[in-house]
Amino acid sequence: MIRIIQSEMMNIIINGESKVFKEGITLMEVLTELSLEGKVMAAAINMNIVKQDSWVTHQLNDGDKLELLDFVGGG
Repeated sequence: MIRIIQSEMMNIIINGESKVFKEGITLMEVLTELSLEGKVMAAAINMNIVKQDSWVTHQLNDGDKLELLDFVGGG
């Protein structure tokens, strides 16, 4: 007997754009899937800053609004 396990999916709004991810995904896994690891300097979930040392363990929830920021120097 073959058993198929279907994972639940959830919507996350990233910088204003809706994206679908597996349930229980961490912030770092989102960055990896989007090829942004090492490029993002700050992240806020639902207007709350998440420290970088928590990105590996911080799980997102359906409907979360994620803002990813990179600092650009200028003159």
